[in-house]
Amino acid sequence: MAETERRRRRPPISCVLCRRRKIRCNRESPCSNCVRSKNANCIYENHFSQPQQATELHSSISPPIAAVAAPSLTSKSPPRAASTTTASTAASYQSSQDIEFLKNKIKQLEERLSQSNRTSQSPIQTPGSNIEAISSRIGGTFYVHHEDPLAGQPQNISRSVTHKSRMFGQSHWITGMSLVRDILNLIEPHVHEDTCKITTLMVKSKSLARTIKAQRTPHWPSPLKPDLPPKDIADELVDRYLQTTETIYRILHIPSFKRDYEAHWTSNTEPNTAFLVQLKLVLAIGATTYDEKFTLRTSAMQWVYEAQTWISEPGFKHRLNLQFLQNNILLLLAREFADVGPDLVWISAGTLVRIAVYMGLHKDPTRLPKVSTFTAEMRRRLWNTILEISLQLSLVSGGPPFISMDMFNTEPPGNFDDEQLAVEDPPPKPEGHFTQTSIAIILRKIFPARLAVVKFLNNHGSSGTYKETLRLDAELRASYKAVLRTLQGYKSTTGSQPSEFAMDVMSLLMNRYCLSLHIPFFVPAMDEAAYAFSRNVVVETSLKIWRGVFPSPLTPTSHDTVLPNRHYLARLVVCASGFFRISALQASVLIASELMGQLREEETLGLGLVRQDLLSVVGEAKTWAWKCIEAGETSVKGYFLASLHAAQIEGLMKGLERDELSRFVVKEGEKAEEECFPLLEEMLAREKLEGSTGAPEQTTPSQMVEDWDLTMSDALFDFGETELVNWGFDENYQGLSFN
Repeated sequence: MAETERRRRRPPISCVLCRRRKIRCNRESPCSNCVRSKNANCIYENHFSQPQQATELHSSISPPIAAVAAPSLTSKSPPRAASTTTASTAASYQSSQDIEFLKNKIKQLEERLSQSNRTSQSPIQTPGSNIEAISSRIGGTFYVHHEDPLAGQPQNISRSVTHKSRMFGQSHWITGMSLVRDILNLIEPHVHEDTCKITTLMVKSKSLARTIKAQRTPHWPSPLKPDLPPKDIADELVDRYLQTTETIYRILHIPSFKRDYEAHWTSNTEPNTAFLVQLKLVLAIGATTYDEKFTLRTSAMQWVYEAQTWISEPGFKHRLNLQFLQNNILLLLAREFADVGPDLVWISAGTLVRIAVYMGLHKDPTRLPKVSTFTAEMRRRLWNTILEISLQLSLVSGGPPFISMDMFNTEPPGNFDDEQLAVEDPPPKPEGHFTQTSIAIILRKIFPARLAVVKFLNNHGSSGTYKETLRLDAELRASYKAVLRTLQGYKSTTGSQPSEFAMDVMSLLMNRYCLSLHIPFFVPAMDEAAYAFSRNVVVETSLKIWRGVFPSPLTPTSHDTVLPNRHYLARLVVCASGFFRISALQASVLIASELMGQLREEETLGLGLVRQDLLSVVGEAKTWAWKCIEAGETSVKGYFLASLHAAQIEGLMKGLERDELSRFVVKEGEKAEEECFPLLEEMLAREKLEGSTGAPEQTTPSQMVEDWDLTMSDALFDFGETELVNWGFDENYQGLSFN
């Protein structure tokens, strides 16, 4: 019987990853699928990194081999007489392929090694954009979307940043990635040296941090439990909440809440579930200013998890009332403050806006069936607070606000104290009289100007011109001047006055919007005098923000000492995550960048010519970051970054040459990590001693967002080896795989 002809196996032309996942490969090196999935090893088993390389190699084969090998690659049924010759030639061709494969592999490894020893900043041109890939061994990869060259603006303006699977608009602090690029370049060459301990120490710290988080992370789901802290502690936590958060974001009717709170402790009946959720969220928020070490962090996280479990129950239509809205708002703030997925709160805020619209809060009560003054004012207050928090979260997350002035006609809250709403049809107090709602009314007055800023920065298709920036700056300043006149009027009266905390937060809010508006032009201003105004605004505004959250000096206080009211903000930026802490981080990085820019501009600049007010911030930033770790922050990268900045500025002031400066900065970075390591070990021991019952074997909300956290400096220093996101097909499961 004639020997059955073996059909020639077609050489694979897709890369290994695409062929394994059975998806189309564009055969580039790396291919488009590997680029999207951040796969650094795009390998072709046909021994060529690109199809055109195969063509070039085939043409370089000696003529006798090529003449015989070519038919064998194209003919499906070669003549039997030539089978021996073909087999011999094929073996020679295979041997040639093996040699070329090894050569090509060595070349690829050499290129990858060369790239790993320097920071890659190669622009990737795409239609209508200019995308720059900034990657390094210690920083990971960021794709910075620069200004469209056709827009007539400087191309080094960052319009947005893509990192992992998310895109951040201009208001997100990570768009200032270019501010730390120089320091990454400075230490990158030494990271690969055997004597450098930066990577080893950071990996150990990150491992400890994950263990600590697992210890303190509650089980999911966490059913609501009736247990509360002792009443004296609960009283203080409630008081801290009412003196801080409630003065800015009007959520509760304070007399009603206090009445229900006292009844909860004296009643023997089953507690009202919705109120118990509300109370635990108030306690969680109050815990962030309870003491300097956030000793109730684990309890606060537990309370947040219980509230999240309750709110996440399906079929909540019967709960659509004002108390349910209050609990949702409190949950957003508690998640952000207690570090339970704070960078994803913006997504939940969108759901809250839709719930409020579904309940008709976007319509003024005068346009709805008649309700009492109490109900009408509570609806106005809650809608006002939802608008404010949604806008603030859009600013922090770098996302479009998805709200506009024409989507609602609800009037601002009336100028009432809470006690007034207990009577029928009370008249509002005069505008110049300060009430418990005055701060909320002021925020509403400047809401349109701030909304325009966030839309300008984050909306798709925004022009981003400098002329528009200056126009928005003028509108923002004009609205703030009117606010300052109102606040000064309150301070000059003998009646009720706003607290120092409320005044400081108002200043911080306005300065943060102004800062975000000018940051895109801060880096171009280093080289172009046309943007000198923005540079000055960024520096001076950053200094105002820093002094607001870090009074100089910040006097340490004991656990039992009651801080003055204005120091609650300083405590909040240490203990809580989210908006307030990010503001401090951003301000310190910008000030350090300005100092380094000045030192480079004036090569002969001496110590006596450096602005001491800016220089002091550099040292204070280390102190602040250290306090954050003492308060339970598990990431040491904020302290690490502050130490690098301080070392680089010190080295520049000493006139160190680049190589000497590089080694000095690396040494200080290692020292910073070594200082933090015992603190983390102590934190872990304390968590175990307190008997925290985490659930590391489960997938909890905080664990799911751990690798996505960009609320602090984690994103700048990624020492992980894992593949970030694979947008493809898993070979064992016929569906999308997110590994």
